[in-house]
Amino acid sequence: GRESPWRDRPVEESLELFERMKNGEFEDGKYVLRAKIDMASPDRFMRDPVMYRIRNASHHRTGDTWHIYPMYDWAHGISDAIEGITHSICTLEFEDHRPLYDWFLENLPVPARPRQYEFARLNLNYTITSKRKLKQLVDEKHVDGWDDPRMSTLCAFRRRGYTPAAIREFCERIGVTRSDGVVDMGVLEFCIRDDLDANAPRAMC
Repeated sequence: GRESPWRDRPVEESLELFERMKNGEFEDGKYVLRAKIDMASPDRFMRDPVMYRIRNASHHRTGDTWHIYPMYDWAHGISDAIEGITHSICTLEFEDHRPLYDWFLENLPVPARPRQYEFARLNLNYTITSKRKLKQLVDEKHVDGWDDPRMSTLCAFRRRGYTPAAIREFCERIGVTRSDGVVDMGVLEFCIRDDLDANAPRAMC
């Protein structure tokens, strides 16, 4: 990693620029605020990671008050600590980010010390489970909403007649793992049939 030419800028000057970034004096992408860690680190996430970037966008809660937004790695651990989270459960792709998560918490006066744990995500074959892709389907109106029966959300499963007990049984049956894999849809369907067989009312005609 190459050091930024502004890495040794005086703290006062950095603080002044940061205040101006917050107040919306610059266009998107003009400046970022980076943590000063170690540009020679073998871990690329520890090479002076970006903490804030300029985004001149209206926020649904604060409106146009702020023109800077935190990066996920910076906000993640702080949010967990403020909210009293003890176990921050992530998917395996965040394992490489854990040293930075820990570094921020070790160097800040936070009220709690959460820990990040990574596990494999639940992948069902022939099924989209990514919330970003599901949101895209909703935003682009390919489906009628989050509870559209074609979606792989809990509210959509409920509309399709999946019972809470069947979904809980499915989760217990597949367990928690750190190995990436894909679960066959037949396992979920078996759990549903098994629950309905014992509990669904029947009428003989």
